[in-house]
Amino acid sequence: MSHVVLEPDLSSGETGAGRWMVVIYNNESNSMDEVIDILMIATQCDQQEAAIEMWEAHTFGKAPVHFASKEECDTAAAIISSIGIKTEVSKEWND
Repeated sequence: MSHVVLEPDLSSGETGAGRWMVVIYNNESNSMDEVIDILMIATQCDQQEAAIEMWEAHTFGKAPVHFASKEECDTAAAIISSIGIKTEVSKEWND
């Protein structure tokens, strides 16, 4: 039996290097539902993913919630921060 090997298309330059991320920090001001709702709005994720990210921030003090270009991360962070949640935008990997 033969196997087809698919190689990734690297022509776009999006190989994961240089990606950015948004990290949120736990606080005592926002309800869990508020955090879930704003994550869904800011990152276009579904309720289940937002709930997992909220739980991670609540349990561990912080959680990465979005990975994209710097511009997209800055936009998502601004939306999340608008309700008082501390955010940080940084490179995914320190190259």
